[in-house]
Amino acid sequence: MKIIIGLGNPTREYQATRHNIGFDAVTRLCDDYNIRLDSKEHKALCGRGYIGGEKVILAQPQTYMNLSGESVRSLVDYYKLDCEDIIVICDDINLDVGQLRVRKKGSAGGHNGIKNIIAQLKTEEFTRIRIGVGEKPENWDLADYVLGRFSREEEPVMREALQRTSKACECIITEGIEAAMNQYNRRRN
Repeated sequence: MKIIIGLGNPTREYQATRHNIGFDAVTRLCDDYNIRLDSKEHKALCGRGYIGGEKVILAQPQTYMNLSGESVRSLVDYYKLDCEDIIVICDDINLDVGQLRVRKKGSAGGHNGIKNIIAQLKTEEFTRIRIGVGEKPENWDLADYVLGRFSREEEPVMREALQRTSKACECIITEGIEAAMNQYNRRRN
């Protein structure tokens, strides 16, 4: 079994913001694999189903971004999973809009949600898919930028990135992390 966790902030005011792209990715997975987020447990909205023949739990932590690790820790403990059974999806301001970066481990890279997950799990060794939301414009406040919405020109790029994220999750599950890294870490043209 795998748990796929999309990071974001609950409540309507954060919907469709750059920082909530992890939630959007889980929503896309739900659509692609006919999974419903129909239960609240472990401080998250959760849904169960199958991707590539593997049982999965999709989760959107409801703890707000900076405390995402609380939900992840609870899920991992309850289902008695190893960290290699986790896929975390989050935004990344260091990647171009729509660019993906699949990694099997690594630092938080300044992302507070990932930082809290690392603190809760006491390891950096879990799979993550970072979705590029673009670099913060000069003289902008970082919080204002990541809590802002995508421009009209960026929206189709992000829809395509969410489609590739969904396929990257399936690739990780069916072919392994190395195959997914080789296929999805390539720069977009």
